[in-house]
Amino acid sequence: MTKLLLVGLLAFFFISSGLAQSNVTISGEVKDKKTGEALIGAVVSVKGTKGVGGVSNDYGFYSLSLAPGEYIFVYQYVGYEKLELKVNLSKSLKQNVELAESSTELGEVKITGERQDRNVTQTEVVTKMDLKEIQSVPVLFGEKDILKTIQLLPGIKSAGEGNCGFYVRGGGADQNLVLLDEAPVYNASHLLGFFSTFNSDAIKDVEIYKSGFPAEYGGRLSSVLDIKMNNGNDKEYHVSGGVGLIASRLNIEGPIVKDKGSFLISARRTYADVFLLLSKDSVLNKSHLYFYDLNMKANYRLGDKDRVYFSGYFGRDNFGYSTNFGFEWGNATATARWNHTFSDKLFSNLSLIYSNYLYNIQIGSGTNDLTIKSSIEDWNVKEDLQYYINSNNTLKFGVNSIYHSFLPGSISTSATSSVNSQTLETKHALENNVYIQNEQSIGEHIKLNYGLRASLFATVGDYWKYTYYSDASTKDSTQANTTYFNIEPRISTNFIINDNSSVKASYCRTNQFLHLLSNSTTSSPTDLWIPSSNNVLPEVADQFALGYFKNFDDNNYETSAELYYKKMGNQIDYINGADLRLNKNVESQLVYGKGESYGIELLLKKKTGRLTGWISYTLSRTQRTFDFNDNKGPQTFNAKQDRTHDLSVVAMYEITKHLTFAGTWVFYTGNAVTFPHSYYVVDKKAIPQYPSRNADRMPNYHRLDLSLNWVNKKTAKFESSWNFSLYNAYGQENAYSISVQQSKDDPTKPELVQTSLFRWIPSVTYNFRF
Repeated sequence: MTKLLLVGLLAFFFISSGLAQSNVTISGEVKDKKTGEALIGAVVSVKGTKGVGGVSNDYGFYSLSLAPGEYIFVYQYVGYEKLELKVNLSKSLKQNVELAESSTELGEVKITGERQDRNVTQTEVVTKMDLKEIQSVPVLFGEKDILKTIQLLPGIKSAGEGNCGFYVRGGGADQNLVLLDEAPVYNASHLLGFFSTFNSDAIKDVEIYKSGFPAEYGGRLSSVLDIKMNNGNDKEYHVSGGVGLIASRLNIEGPIVKDKGSFLISARRTYADVFLLLSKDSVLNKSHLYFYDLNMKANYRLGDKDRVYFSGYFGRDNFGYSTNFGFEWGNATATARWNHTFSDKLFSNLSLIYSNYLYNIQIGSGTNDLTIKSSIEDWNVKEDLQYYINSNNTLKFGVNSIYHSFLPGSISTSATSSVNSQTLETKHALENNVYIQNEQSIGEHIKLNYGLRASLFATVGDYWKYTYYSDASTKDSTQANTTYFNIEPRISTNFIINDNSSVKASYCRTNQFLHLLSNSTTSSPTDLWIPSSNNVLPEVADQFALGYFKNFDDNNYETSAELYYKKMGNQIDYINGADLRLNKNVESQLVYGKGESYGIELLLKKKTGRLTGWISYTLSRTQRTFDFNDNKGPQTFNAKQDRTHDLSVVAMYEITKHLTFAGTWVFYTGNAVTFPHSYYVVDKKAIPQYPSRNADRMPNYHRLDLSLNWVNKKTAKFESSWNFSLYNAYGQENAYSISVQQSKDDPTKPELVQTSLFRWIPSVTYNFRF
């Protein structure tokens, strides 16, 4: 079946190419008039027609093929003035355009440019985050945070109090592909999850896919979070930043050569460690707790057809308690890209990508010192091609190859240490992918996006494969490689009912070859990534989704209702009492099963006016089925990320032109957990009795956050503002964790002790730009 689909795609490609030879093409770039930044997803249409048009790609490039004639082309982008150009298209033509930001007026505050209805007309169900909304939403410590903001969308759930980890449609935190300029980020958090690694000052575009993934994305089961950094202003120099109670930021951008190239440097650092120095306690003033990160990017146009980009990220967290304990972890990524336009229809992007995540723990000194290290490193070469067959068909195809290196863990000690050094076996794997997809319009009412992705995963180098038995004994196998080959069909459809409503349906299969081992309730810096092996099979998911999308009041209001069902295979869990740390036979601690998730997601969003914001609600169920080899047989239970209800209310109100008030309120059902229900005593030792797995719940969670943004000065050359925010405004003591202990009154009964972190956290940040 998959071979027939691939042959059909290729046949369609060649037939359509031949039919389009008599047309002529208009192509070019859509950019911001003020900064020169490429506008991603700008709509290009032909006035007086329906269904004829396209959108600019990730680099602002667009292409339309039409019969020769005179046309009026309309260029639109949300928040920008509409531009109309009358063109006599007698031959193929290159037409670059620059759009100006829309002006606004107080009162009704209507955007003067025509608003877009992409949520209705686009084929994929992809959420494109508005960076202005991210800046307005109140978050912990007043730091603008992409990952905290997307958790307010339907189907995306927070992993816990203050945590940047998130769950999408029943998947685990490790089943989300997080990309920064195409480079995967394996741990996207600072300070144990209270901040994300993404400095919003350096970000241009944020898109998240929950279903119907385009074939160009792969490697994770549940979602794709695609983040792109700013290119930098290629017209003039600017400096911006902010100073807060816990962190400060600085952003510098400008032209390398005006209108040809630009650069961006963005840095951020917390300074809690500075306050520790003021302590009179000799232990505290020798301790430290901080993080820093650096984003850099440069691009340069080599000619009309070529442009190169270089971008990188480096971030580190440092925690140390006196001289007895030190903990460092962080990410490093680098991306080099070459854009080349082969013709007015064929666009190429060649990328070389590097990604590294590591942690380093230092314990003790003298004869008891030791250092624990673990890391995952990727080298990735990737070629993506986009061919604009005609105005109704856009073909994307490409290949990529990723070389993974895994260091599960090592212990190194000094010569005088009483602890022995140890290094677990380093593993290597090669992941090769090829994909092809076509985005097609059929008439005015039907749009399709269909394609295939093929993946070949193989371990590289000789290392021992083990066979594990139910009693946890092992038997060495031969030194040989393990190989997996998978095909992933993808299809999304959109039936446009009328100008403001549509029905979308999608099916996609996804595979995941890398697995995160963690027995904590949320991801932590010391979690361990391992590759698929003879024991650990690739995870697989099949997801079906059906949604209705409707806009009201000239697209001022967006509404949607989407149903989904996801079936997951080769899921991973742990035997009771699993030992994951520095265990060379860690695979013996794992069990494998299946899962399913289903639900409905509702969204109401108001896009314009003094009052803007959205209400999102998710009703869902997520279950897993495993056999834990405990003589109970296969057990079906709620997954830890199962939440029946998840509700978010986000509101932003423009009091005056310089004063904006914002608030968010969230409520969700507590995570599924396992607590002992009783104890029995044997030889004066209390042994807990557990019911079925995840039979209990954490308490329901709810919280109100408020913020006030005051622009106190705004001129053509300088702008400054103050942000005042209050996290957890009514002081709700939500559970961060719950520990279990024996009751002092009755040793046979357990007693639960709740730990809460945040109550009434105020913050103040001063922001500036010149």
